[in-house]
Amino acid sequence: MTKSDYEKLLKRIEDKLGDSTEKSSTRFELPVVDVMWEGQKTFLRNFSEFPKVLRREPDKVLQYLSKEFAVPAERLGDKAMFVGRRAPDDFTRLFQIYVKDYVECPTCKSPDSKIIKENRISFLICEACGAKSTLKGKYA
Repeated sequence: MTKSDYEKLLKRIEDKLGDSTEKSSTRFELPVVDVMWEGQKTFLRNFSEFPKVLRREPDKVLQYLSKEFAVPAERLGDKAMFVGRRAPDDFTRLFQIYVKDYVECPTCKSPDSKIIKENRISFLICEACGAKSTLKGKYA
């Protein structure tokens, strides 16, 4: 085997490895927001999927959305109902902010985290790197 053949093989391996690392960093994806309007009410039809993906309590996620939209909201089975008309983009933007503030580890950016409360202070514990950081806000 010549040196150039060896370098070509190395390049092929490097390219294959490069692809797999990109895929693993985007393995955490939020579901597509499914919204329906009825009069002056907005129904998030796939609400129950979000707490499962985020691994957070549905009530806390609903409370967060309700406060951010500054409107009353309630759970109706797998759906959530919000007073007023809201665009799907608004929900997507708020879920992205929620992930950044309450799910993603500030140290390694991993979505594998859990929330623990100690002496009325909420901490985000990363299951990937073990970092422990305080959480601002009360939607933890």
